[in-house]
Amino acid sequence: MIGDQVLNLDGCFDDGLLESADPEALGGRRIWSLLDGIMDSTVEERRSLRQEVSNILRIHSESDSESESKAKKHLVSQASSVFEDAPVVSLDYTDFYSSIFHATNVGSMFRPDQPLMPNYKYVPIGYHGRASSIVISGTDIKRPRGQNRSDAEKPPVFIPAKNLDYEMELGFFVGQGNELGQPIPIGEAEKHIFGMCLVNDWSARDVQAWEYQPLGPFLAKNFATTISPFVVTMEALAPFRVPAFERDPEDPQPLDYLRDEQNQKFGGLDINLEVYIQTEKMRNENIEPFLISRSNTKDLYWTVGQMLTHHASNGCNMQTGDLIASGTVSGKEKDERGCLLERTWRGTEPLELPSGETRRFLEDGDEVIMKGYCEREGFRRIGFGECRGRIIPAD
Repeated sequence: MIGDQVLNLDGCFDDGLLESADPEALGGRRIWSLLDGIMDSTVEERRSLRQEVSNILRIHSESDSESESKAKKHLVSQASSVFEDAPVVSLDYTDFYSSIFHATNVGSMFRPDQPLMPNYKYVPIGYHGRASSIVISGTDIKRPRGQNRSDAEKPPVFIPAKNLDYEMELGFFVGQGNELGQPIPIGEAEKHIFGMCLVNDWSARDVQAWEYQPLGPFLAKNFATTISPFVVTMEALAPFRVPAFERDPEDPQPLDYLRDEQNQKFGGLDINLEVYIQTEKMRNENIEPFLISRSNTKDLYWTVGQMLTHHASNGCNMQTGDLIASGTVSGKEKDERGCLLERTWRGTEPLELPSGETRRFLEDGDEVIMKGYCEREGFRRIGFGECRGRIIPAD
C-alpha cells in the first residue's frame, strides 16, 4: 500500500524490478500478494526487499522517462482494487486481553468489588480463537445463534444473539516460528513478528454471559473475526515506537522472562484507532458514518513482544502466519472505549446517532468501520486501511 494506491509486487518481479529479491532466497516462493514468500524470511531479507521497493518508487517518482518508471503500470488505486482474500492464511489465532482499561471496565460491571482478577498484572491473559472464521474487511457478518439465558428463572433458549458487539483490536502476524518445546526469549520476540493489522473480534455478549464459565469464550466469539486487508510491517512502524505502558508504582513489574530493557524502552506502539458505525437508515439518508470512539495502542498494558513471548514460554510452537490479537483497545475516557459493552455500559447508556436512532448493541444492517493510522512530525503518516463488516440477519 502506497498512499491511496497499491503496488503489485508480482508485476514488478516479472519486469525485473526486484532483482535482489530472489525467490530462491525466500524459500522458492513468490506469491507476493499473499506474503507467502517473505513472511518467514529473516529480518535482513525483509529489510532488503523493503529497501528495493522504496528505490523502485523513488525512481518512479523522480523520473519522467517511461523506461525508468516501469513501476507506474504496477500501481493501481485502492478504490479500484478488490480484496477478496485475507492477506495471510492463518492456521492459528489467539486473542489477548491486554488493555487494563478495558479489563477494568468490564470487570467492574460483573465484579464491582474486584474488577481485575489477581493474575491480570502478572500474566498476559488470552484464549485460542478460531482461525477458520477469520474473514477479510468488507465481508458481511451473519448474526449468530446461540444459547441465551437472560431470564435466570427459566431454562436457556437457542435464538439469534441479541447483544451483538464489536471489539476494536490490533493484530499481529508471526513471521518466523519456533520449534516445539523451544520458547521465544523476550529479547528475540520482535524478530518473530512480521507486521500488524486491524482486528474486529465480533462478540455475542448474551451468549458469552451464559457460556464463558468455567472455560472462557467459545461460540460467542468464534463465528467471525474480521481483519484489514493490509499488513503494516514492523520496519514501517519503527518511527512510531514508544515505551511500554507505564505501570502504577504499586503494580508488580513483569517477571524476568517478560522483562527486557529494549522492550521497556521501545516495546509500545503509537497507533491511533477509530471506530465508526453506519446504520441502514443512515445509508438510506446519506448520513456519513458516526464516530463512536478513538483509542490508542499506547494504552495496552502488555506489549506485543510480551504477548508473543508468554504464548511461547511453555514451548508452544508458533507458525508463520499465526494471528495474535491484542484484545479490545480502550483508554481512560468514555469516548476511548473500544466496544459497545463498555461504550454503552452494558446497554444502560445507549448511543444517540445523528439519524435519531439509538444503539445499545448492534442491529441488523449496521456496519462497523474501523480505521488505524500512525503520525508523527517529520515522518509520513501511515494508514492501516479499513476493517469493516455489516451485520446481516440470522437464517
